Amino acid sequence: MQSLLDNIYQEVFPMLGQGKVADYIPALACVEPRQFGIAICDNEGNVFTVGDADVPFSIQSISKVFNLVLAMNHYGEGLWDRVGCEPSGLPFNSLVQLEYENGIPRNPFINAGALVISDMNQSRFASPHLAVRDFVRRLSGNPEINADRIVADSEFEHRARNAATAYLMKAFNNFENEVEDVLHSYFYNCALEMSCADLARGASFLANRGYSQCGEEQILSPKQTSQVNALLATSGMYNEAGSFAFQVGLPGKSGVGGGIIAMVPGRFSICVFSPALNHMGNSALGVAALTSLTKHIKWSVY
Repeated sequence: MQSLLDNIYQEVFPMLGQGKVADYIPALACVEPRQFGIAICDNEGNVFTVGDADVPFSIQSISKVFNLVLAMNHYGEGLWDRVGCEPSGLPFNSLVQLEYENGIPRNPFINAGALVISDMNQSRFASPHLAVRDFVRRLSGNPEINADRIVADSEFEHRARNAATAYLMKAFNNFENEVEDVLHSYFYNCALEMSCADLARGASFLANRGYSQCGEEQILSPKQTSQVNALLATSGMYNEAGSFAFQVGLPGKSGVGGGIIAMVPGRFSICVFSPALNHMGNSALGVAALTSLTKHIKWSVY
């Protein structure tokens, strides 16, 4: 496994410098772009790393996965009455479909869907952002994980479009709590800082039929795990989901902080980090590294 990682790293490293960091979130605009790390966690709990795999970074939309799983544990199948399971085919922050589809977001990984899930967790937990933080701490085995307040506040200051999305859903009776309260929780989830190693461990249950590292704890049922992986495969990579499925063939979720998690079901979870993004908003080196991975292992879910 370590040899595999080293080969991928050496193959992709010459691309370092391609892309640009997310500058629409001011606090992320100053992140050093020339970083690159990979971590793998196999289904026995062994972690293998290369490069900047232990550097914490802002997980951004990767948090939507953990937010969803936390809600699934409490709402079960009833969750899908409020959010769909279809690809959107539109930008992740689009409001167009909400108007036509009566305030029901297409899936939990576009902003509208993640806001509905955050609203559900807001109803369930006294401090939902702490619930998500503690959840990822437990999954990753790292009690030091925290949100970067500067990043969270920066996102809240530029909340207008997300607020408009939430208020539109509220107009369709698909949003229960105060919009500003939910936005605070949502942005704190996005501002969580985790390393590749943290995320590979934290997402490992999705590669292991819902069981955490070494099968010690069941996080989701096998059916729920398949549902989440299906959503990741169809909707986890913004508008690059189809191309990612075509090139990589694995369930994955990206964030504009430069991270991508992906699952090789039955074998291992992987996280790649490099802050410079391609034109679709995904890590340029991350996509390249995962493309290299599936070329080397000759395996995809398809």
